[in-house]
Amino acid sequence: MTIGVPKEIKIGETRVSMTPSLCRRCVSLGARVLIEKRAGVVAGFTDAEYRAAGATLVGDPSRIWRAADLILKVKEPLPDEYSLLQDGQTIFTYLHLAAGPELAKVLLKKNILGIAYETVEGVDGSFPLLKPMSQIAGRLSIQIGAYFLQSQHGGSGVLLGGIPGTMPGHVVVVGAGNSGRHAVQMAVGMGARVSVLDLDTRRLESLDMEYRGRVVTLMSNPANIESEVADADLLIGAVLIPAAKAPIVVKAKTVARMRPGSVIVDIAIDQGGCIESIRPTSHEKPVYNEHGVIHYAVPNMPALVGRTATLGLTQATEPYLVMLVSRGVDRALAEHEGLHRGVNTRGGKITYPAVAKALGYA
Repeated sequence: MTIGVPKEIKIGETRVSMTPSLCRRCVSLGARVLIEKRAGVVAGFTDAEYRAAGATLVGDPSRIWRAADLILKVKEPLPDEYSLLQDGQTIFTYLHLAAGPELAKVLLKKNILGIAYETVEGVDGSFPLLKPMSQIAGRLSIQIGAYFLQSQHGGSGVLLGGIPGTMPGHVVVVGAGNSGRHAVQMAVGMGARVSVLDLDTRRLESLDMEYRGRVVTLMSNPANIESEVADADLLIGAVLIPAAKAPIVVKAKTVARMRPGSVIVDIAIDQGGCIESIRPTSHEKPVYNEHGVIHYAVPNMPALVGRTATLGLTQATEPYLVMLVSRGVDRALAEHEGLHRGVNTRGGKITYPAVAKALGYA
C-alpha cells in the first residue's frame, strides 16, 4: 500500500495527518509513505525526521495524489484538490459531508472510498477520532471568547473571572457533549458564571455532580435558551449530531437581544453551525459583527494549537491506520465494524444514512 500525506492547504491549517513515529510504524508494516515536503514543519516535525522514519519526501503534491492508494489528511479536500483525486482512491480524513454538498458530488463522481474520522465508532458507540478535536475546540472556545471580549478587539470589556466586588462574566454553553464539557471545564477554571443547556438529563446530572452546583444546568428548550443567551457575555455553540447537519438552536432574534460586544463561538460550524446568525470564518478573518455581537466560526479551530492537535489526532487514528495497512482496506473494513461505520462514500454512493439524509440522497 502507498500512503500519501499532502500538506494541508486550508487557511491557517497547521496540523499534519502523520507524525514521524506513525510513519515509522506504517513503513515497518510494509507501506510506502509519500509525504509532501514541509507538511509537518508548523506542527514541529521536520522533513529530516520523516526521512529518517522511512518516508519519501515529495515536492509536488500532485505526484502524491497520483501515486497513493490511500490519502491521509486532516481536513476535507478543498476545491483546489478536487481534480487531484484519483478514481477509486481511498481517503481517510475529516469529511463533514453534511455541510459539503459539492465535495460529496466529487467523491461520488470519482468513486472515492471516503472514510470519515468523525463517524468511525469505538466498541462503546463513541466517536474516538472526533473526541480529541472536540476536546481541543471546547477548551479553545473559552480562550478565544475571552480574547475577543477584550475592549481593544471590540468586545464588551468583560473579564470572565471578574475581580472581588464585580460580577464575573456569564458563559452559556449550548450542548454538553465532549466539546461542551471541555468548554465548561475551562470556563469554570477561569472563574466565570457558567450555564449549560442540553436535551440529555444524564449529561446535565453528570455536570451537576462534577461541579457541585457551581454550574447551572438547564434543559435545552426555547424559553431557557432565550433567557440565558440574552444574559450571556460569551455564548458557546456546541451541539453535535454525528455526521448530520447541526440543528439551529439559537435564533437570530435571540442573538439580537445579547448585549453589544458579547461574543459567540460556534464549535459546530464544521457541521453547518447551530446558531442562526453564524457563517464560517477563517484564521485570517476569524470574526465578524452582527447584531452588535462578535461571531467567531473558524471550522479548523484546533489548528491554533497544531502540535497538540496533531499528537491528539494521530494517537487516535493510529490503530485504525494500522488495520488498513496490515490487513488491506477491504479486509479491515469487513473485520472491524467501527471502522466500517466510518465509510461515508463508496462505489459512487453515499453510504452513511445521516449524511445521505442531510444531502437529500435518502
